[in-house]
Amino acid sequence: MFDFDALIKSLSEVGSTILAVLLIVVILEAFLYLILVKWLKTKNALVYMLISPAILGLLVLQIYPLVWEGYISMTNMSLSHFFNFDFIGLRNYVRVFTEPVLKQVTFFPLFWRTLLWTFINVAFHVIGGMVLALLLNREMKLRGLYRMLIIIPWALPQVVAAMAWRGEFNYEYGWINIMLKQIGLQPVQWLTSPVPNFAAMCIVNIWLGIPFMTVILLGGLQSISGEYYEAAEMDGANNWQKFWKITLPLMKPIMSPAVILGTVWTFNTFNISFFINQYELESSDILVTALFRAAFQYNRYGFSAAFAFIIFFILLGYSTIFAKTTGALKGVKD
Repeated sequence: MFDFDALIKSLSEVGSTILAVLLIVVILEAFLYLILVKWLKTKNALVYMLISPAILGLLVLQIYPLVWEGYISMTNMSLSHFFNFDFIGLRNYVRVFTEPVLKQVTFFPLFWRTLLWTFINVAFHVIGGMVLALLLNREMKLRGLYRMLIIIPWALPQVVAAMAWRGEFNYEYGWINIMLKQIGLQPVQWLTSPVPNFAAMCIVNIWLGIPFMTVILLGGLQSISGEYYEAAEMDGANNWQKFWKITLPLMKPIMSPAVILGTVWTFNTFNISFFINQYELESSDILVTALFRAAFQYNRYGFSAAFAFIIFFILLGYSTIFAKTTGALKGVKD
């Protein structure tokens, strides 16, 4: 039976939150109006008044949590020291590299496994996405239908897709093992053996990630003028030469940011690696799942905050180096 009282209570809480936000914005705008318009008579006062709510939102929702997490990463905060934690400096950052993150696994095995996970997935995303984009960029019947069908995996909620795939990897009843038996092969322990479990994680994430990359690359291919290919045909270029000399160079401004975004997403992909790793094998964990377990299963909050900052700096360094070496953001800066 539907609970109308709970619905009304929820709506009232949402409404009170919205009213509180509106009240804060009104007070902020009134204060800025008095200061900038009436007192300082600033020329661009309207501009500052319009962007001030966004700046306040960034400060409250992003900057403050980041600063607070930075402080927590230098304390011994845990479930047993939730209110009476002490400042310990950079000791947690040292512990990340020198102590087991969970029960047995340490940082560097997790890091190399995460690099392998990221490389395998991004490579298949880019190659598979490019192949499908090239196929869908041709004139064919029902091309719109094919594009719609290919995007379905990416449109599905990741949790739903991961849970469905986990059922398919079941040792006794999963469709994959049933098909392996049908062709005379032995079933695989996808969920309980380290290597097959890691392979299962990669299979699911590749299936989910290729449609997104296909859409990005297909948009880039459609922006390339056909005159380039016509001139290449007149010069006697074959399909491979046209792809290597025309398509790839012109796709570089699109592929480079897509690869950066895909790498960061894959490096931090939590849902697939967490739900497919049903039995919490440390041999299948990557950095983000180990971070989650350290924080919410082992309740090491200060340690986990330091761990999170280390992951952040790794991705920041990668994105900066990749963007500079490939010129991915050159057009944005110019």
